[in-house]
Amino acid sequence: MEVDSIVVNKNKISLTVNWLREQVEKAGASGLLVGLSGGVDSALCAFLIKEAFPEDSLGVILPCESDPRDKEDALKVINACNLRKMEIDLTDIHRDLFAKIKDEIPPEGVLENNFRSSRANLKARLRMSTLYAIANFLNYLVVGTDNKAEYYTGYFTKYGDGGVDILPLANLTKREVREWAKELGVPQDIISKPPTAGLWPNQTDEGELGITYETIDDFLEGKQIPEKERLIIERLHRVSEHKRQLPLSPPKF
Repeated sequence: MEVDSIVVNKNKISLTVNWLREQVEKAGASGLLVGLSGGVDSALCAFLIKEAFPEDSLGVILPCESDPRDKEDALKVINACNLRKMEIDLTDIHRDLFAKIKDEIPPEGVLENNFRSSRANLKARLRMSTLYAIANFLNYLVVGTDNKAEYYTGYFTKYGDGGVDILPLANLTKREVREWAKELGVPQDIISKPPTAGLWPNQTDEGELGITYETIDDFLEGKQIPEKERLIIERLHRVSEHKRQLPLSPPKF
């Protein structure tokens, strides 16, 4: 990064930290917590909330049939920013609940992809429920980790990782997330780690989206991208519009 870019980032980081404090004050809350996946987005959020509330911030690790390396990376982030931590393993809860649901669903018409997405989204929603239960105990706000690319394309689970109180990264492209993370001291191997939601083995964000974050960032910055990629992004944005809105209700009659 150039010197001017570093100065801009520092100013924006400072403004974001102040914004986090303002949101907690407005809500009458006591602090902030974030679920840590071991990826760069949640890592950046961890550093930001620690800066905003040194004594009232918490990182929560929620393994759920997860790759053990994700927990190792999450702990690396916690140690790097000296954040308080909590861990609750959801593997057995998820397995038992999904099995009960599956037993009650008639097999006719259930597609393999529906099976996988239902299983994966249940993980995200269990994590959301757990984060809110903890937040209720502590009077904290739940911090979401979606960046601008994820928010625009709807790459989050409705009422899962999309079920949060505030989204401090929602205006940052993925490349800006990495720049801020570097500026704040997030470990480099976390910054360069391939993005994944960890919903099934060998799953990656870009593989599921069908497009790279670099291309999405270019699109969001108004740069020219190939027509094929532009259509993919526009379709993802269109079909995920419901995720960015409150539940629909009929008009007043």
